[in-house]
Amino acid sequence: MTQPYSERDQQVFNQHRNLLFSVAYRILGTVADAEDAVQDAWIKWSAADRSQVADPKAYLARIVSNLALQRLRSTQHQRETYVGPWLPEPILTGGDTADDVTNAESVSTAMLVVLETLSPLERAVFVLKEVFDFSHAEIAEAVERSETAVRQAAHRAREHVRARRPRFTADRSRQRDVTERFLAAATGGDINTLMELLSPDVTLWTDGGGKVRQALRPVVGAQTVAAWFGAIGEVTYQGVEPADMNAALVEINGGPGVVFSGPDRVIATVTFDFDAEGRITTIHNIANPDKLQAIADGTTRDVRTP
Repeated sequence: MTQPYSERDQQVFNQHRNLLFSVAYRILGTVADAEDAVQDAWIKWSAADRSQVADPKAYLARIVSNLALQRLRSTQHQRETYVGPWLPEPILTGGDTADDVTNAESVSTAMLVVLETLSPLERAVFVLKEVFDFSHAEIAEAVERSETAVRQAAHRAREHVRARRPRFTADRSRQRDVTERFLAAATGGDINTLMELLSPDVTLWTDGGGKVRQALRPVVGAQTVAAWFGAIGEVTYQGVEPADMNAALVEINGGPGVVFSGPDRVIATVTFDFDAEGRITTIHNIANPDKLQAIADGTTRDVRTP
C-alpha cells in the first residue's frame, strides 16, 4: 500500500537528488535517461514504507542504481545499432567538479567512453565501487546479484578500465591553455598552430547519430584532424555561415571544452584528452542534436561525489 509522504520526505529526496543524478548519469551516459531514473526513484521512494528506511541516502542510491542498470540494458541494442560512434551526452559542469581530479576524471568524456565498453552490470558495479565507494554487499543489493558475482564483476571492470583509460593527464591550467589556443587556431584557420597542439597520432571521434553529417569512423593523424578543424572559419556547417558561428570555452564533463553555436541553436561540443606534455591525443566531437539539449539548456550540473 502506498504510504502518504510528507514535506519532510520530499526534502530528504531533494537533498540527495544531485547524488542520484550523479550515479545515474555515470551509469547511463545520457542526461534524459538519468533524469528519468531519478524520477522513477522518486516514485519508488514515495510508495515505500519510509519509516523502515534507516539510511535514506544509501536506500535511494541503491534504488536509482538498479533503475539505471535496467534502463541501460534496455538501451543496449539501440546503442549497438547507432549510426557512427556512440558518444556520451555532454553536460556543463562547474569549477567544483574540475577542482577535484578524481571527480573530474570519473565524469570525463574519456572515462564515460571507456565505461561504454563494459557490460551493463560491470559498468554499474564499477561506478558504485570505484566512484561512490559502495561496499560489495551494498552493490549486491542494488543490482540484485550475489556478493560473489559483484566481486567478480568489479575485478573484471577494474582491469578493463585500467587497460583502456588515458595514461597521462596534463595539469588543469595547461589543459585550459591548450584548449584556448586550439579554439583560437581553429576559428582563425591556423593549421600550423593546430599541428603544434595535436599529438601526431591524435584521434577525432565524431557523433552525429545519423542526424547531421559527421565522420562515421575515427579520423586519425595530426594533419587530417588539423585540416578538419582549420576549416571551421571558412566552411558553412549545418546551414550556419562561418560569420554566424559562435565558439565559447566552457567546462564540459569536468574539463575544458568548446561549444559551437549558431544564431538559434547549439551546433556541437568538443572535448579533449591530453598527454603528459599537454598535447591533444583524443578529440570527442558531439553534433547529434538529440544529445545537445543539456548544453542548450545552460544548466550547470553538480556531479561531485559525496
